[in-house]
Amino acid sequence: MAIISLQSAASALSALNTSMDVTANNLANVNTAGFKGSRANFQDLLYVERAQPGIRNANNDQRPIGLNVGLGTKVSGTQFDFSQGSPIKGNTLDLMINGNGFFRVGVQDSVGPRGFAYTRAGQFALNSDGDLVLATDQGRRLDPPINIAGEVINISVDSSGQVFVTRPAQAEAELVGQIQITNFVNPTGLRAAGENLFIESEASGPPINGNPGENAFGSLTQGYYEGSNVDPTIELVNLIRVQRAFEMNSNTIRAADQALQTIAQLRR
Repeated sequence: MAIISLQSAASALSALNTSMDVTANNLANVNTAGFKGSRANFQDLLYVERAQPGIRNANNDQRPIGLNVGLGTKVSGTQFDFSQGSPIKGNTLDLMINGNGFFRVGVQDSVGPRGFAYTRAGQFALNSDGDLVLATDQGRRLDPPINIAGEVINISVDSSGQVFVTRPAQAEAELVGQIQITNFVNPTGLRAAGENLFIESEASGPPINGNPGENAFGSLTQGYYEGSNVDPTIELVNLIRVQRAFEMNSNTIRAADQALQTIAQLRR
C-alpha cells in the first residue's frame, strides 16, 4: 500500500538530510588546516517478503524470482577520507607530514584516552615557555614535548623529525628534540573531537608511534602545512545530487498521499 511508500520516502528524506549536513560541514572546512572530509554511507532497510524465490507454483514449477518490497534507507555511518591535502606554504614552525601519520598532542584525560589526541594540522607556534604547540585557541602541546628555550637565531626540522636550533655566537646547530608521529591500523575508525583533533577508539586500534621517515611513517617538510583535502567542486556536485534526490522523494510522498486520499474516497 501507499503507507510503505510514505515510510520509504520519509526514511530517504531523513537520510538525505544527514548527508546534506555532512556535505555542509565539508564545505565549511574547506580552508581548515589538516581537515579530512567525510561522506555519508547509505544502506537499505529490511524487506517485506511477500513471495520467496524458488518456491513451487500451481504448475509445480519453481518460481524464478521473489516478491520483495523494501522499507527505505538509512545512513549506516560517516566515513573519513584520509587522502593527503595540498601543501600550503606557511611559517618556519609549520610542519607537514608527507605520507601516513599524525602529530600527537596532549589533551585532558576527559578528551582523549591516556591524555592524547592526534592531528594532521601542522600549524605550530611557541608558547611563553618555549614549548612547541598547535597554533589554535587551546595551544595543545606537541608530544613528546619540544622545548626551544633561550635566544635562537634559526630553527630547523629535518625530514626525520630532528629539531635543531642555532644560537648566537654558536657555530654549529644544537639538537633539541625529536618529533615523533603516530599511525593507526584503521584511521577511519578514529573519533573526531573538534579542534582538528582525532581520538583513538576501539575501531582504530592502538596508536603505533615512530620517527618520521621510518617504516610506514611519512616524512616531515618544514615551512609547509597540509591544507584541507575537501574538493569544493565534488562537494557541490554531491550537494546537487542530494537536492535532486530530496525533490524526488518529496514527489513520492505527494503521490502516496494522493493515492491514500483516493482510497479513502472509495467508500463514499
